[in-house]
Amino acid sequence: MKTNVFTDEEALHKDSEIGGHLENLIERITNSLSGTALDFYKREFDFFDKVTAISGTIRPYPKGPERKQACLEALSKIKAQEGVYLPSNPEALVLDIDHKSGTPMQSAAKAPFLARFKVKHCGIQELETMNSSKDFSSSDSEDEKEKNKIYWQAAIFKVGDDVRQDMLALQVISLFKNIFEQVGLDVYLKPYRVVATAPGNGVIECVPDSKSRDQLGRQTEARANFIKSMAAYSIVSFLLQIKDRHNGNLMLNRAGHIIHIDFGFMFESSPGGNLGFEPDMKLSHEMVMIMGGTMESPSFRWFMDLCVKAYLSVRPYQEAIVSLVALMLDTGLPCFRGETLKRLRARFSPAQSEREAAAYMDPSLRFDSVGPKSDSMLDSSLATRL
Repeated sequence: MKTNVFTDEEALHKDSEIGGHLENLIERITNSLSGTALDFYKREFDFFDKVTAISGTIRPYPKGPERKQACLEALSKIKAQEGVYLPSNPEALVLDIDHKSGTPMQSAAKAPFLARFKVKHCGIQELETMNSSKDFSSSDSEDEKEKNKIYWQAAIFKVGDDVRQDMLALQVISLFKNIFEQVGLDVYLKPYRVVATAPGNGVIECVPDSKSRDQLGRQTEARANFIKSMAAYSIVSFLLQIKDRHNGNLMLNRAGHIIHIDFGFMFESSPGGNLGFEPDMKLSHEMVMIMGGTMESPSFRWFMDLCVKAYLSVRPYQEAIVSLVALMLDTGLPCFRGETLKRLRARFSPAQSEREAAAYMDPSLRFDSVGPKSDSMLDSSLATRL
């Protein structure tokens, strides 16, 4: 609600239709809190306001060692408060902060940064019960079952960036994932958690056990997992028209799955002033090498078959997907330029039979697979390892 009171990232322009209503709701909710509930609310917002404020602290410093040192110093001054949770995950109690983890991200104009938190998965009800009784001793339990609930979670704190578009993309990806599971299609999607916390502010949970493609070192990956995830994300990319798929926005986990992140360009927006020069789906020379080397190889044919099956699986749910997107049209996000829903419906080929739709989805017609190798300006070491 705090995020949507305003229409801009700087919180200068109140939404004329819902801004006042949201402010009234926020006031009524906070005024209704008292006792331990009010203490819980204050602790939560005080803690993560301090964490988020680090972005403003480090912004004046130049990129590089100076900003890194400023980030570490600012993070070292913050102590974990009892009973608080990550804004992106209200089921995880924060136990501690890794004060050595503060890392500014690659942005000169803005200053997003990464930090790691030791958390315990406990569920919303247990977390609320602990905060009501102020008894947090269970988090120190030596019980083996309790220890298994404790893990380290990294998160990126963004200031000056509207993350609501990422939230929309990930909600649709989660819907796709549920559809694929429901029909029993063995493909892979990994929707991670993003939450907008204020105008232009947000928290993005990092995908565990993964690195961006341009950070990869030498490690062994599974070709089958790569193909399953490539097929699922290819359909997502086509239907949502996700662009800017450079190596920094493509992650690989230890199992070999490719995972897409950062959805700043989708639907009717694309880099370069919306020139529309990018293909419907990302497929570099290197990716083809991983999947058999040629479009006629058995592995690549399997990949194309999975793409068609994934597309046919989501077509019956097109209205649910369109409705989810329609709910966000009034936000003024840059991905909406007037014909979003019309074009989205058309990509589901609603007037065609299943056989015709399968032919329409032929991946060989959608990929820029014959483009230059500079599409991945890297060597073929990944393909060799896979």
